[in-house]
Amino acid sequence: MSFTGIAIVRFKKSVLEPQGQAIHLSLKERGETQVELVRVGRYIEVQLNVTSEAQAAEKMQNIAEDMLYNPVMETCEIKIEKR
Repeated sequence: MSFTGIAIVRFKKSVLEPQGQAIHLSLKERGETQVELVRVGRYIEVQLNVTSEAQAAEKMQNIAEDMLYNPVMETCEIKIEKR
């Protein structure tokens, strides 16, 4: 079976996020005063050929922990979709 593993990686709220701050500042300079916060993250898709959704979730979690994010500074949300 084919599944798509999705990892959404974001900096923890306690971590200074310069890219989001730069966007926020640019928006304020353009008059967008209603924007209070901008945070930038990553969206990563991995196509998996495994036998079950549970196996896809386990595999994606292992991949994410090994390569996709730094748990000291970031959070990672994993989703699995059947293809």
